[in-house]
Amino acid sequence: MKIQPFHLAIPVSDLETCRKFYKETLGCGEGRSSDHWVDFNFFGHQLVIHYQAPEETKASTSNPVDGKEVPVPHFGVVLQWDVFHEFAKLLKSKNIEFVIEPYIRFEGKPGEQATMFFRDPCGNALEFKAFKNIDQLFAT
Repeated sequence: MKIQPFHLAIPVSDLETCRKFYKETLGCGEGRSSDHWVDFNFFGHQLVIHYQAPEETKASTSNPVDGKEVPVPHFGVVLQWDVFHEFAKLLKSKNIEFVIEPYIRFEGKPGEQATMFFRDPCGNALEFKAFKNIDQLFAT
């Protein structure tokens, strides 16, 4: 089965600051927009940021995973191994404040992966990961 792009819509309380973050910091191409929402090419997927008043946004929590506090909810994409590492370098050069710094999980085991977490300017948690062997994406 061919993997198809997904569509994800997220709330942001500051449309212009997040527009700049996704476009300039993460390098996402901008698509259609209005005064209440903006489409982005999020690594081949459609991400839409929608304005939502600050008092309407939900608080996030975390769950312990691999000895770290993983933010919940979160979203992101699986990148190619080399792309992940280049992207991590780019984010570090832009002084991104990581919730979880880039690191390797399950090293030498099935499902070995690189992962990192950070937040957009409105607090939405993002995870980017890459598998050493993409065929082990769902390995147990």
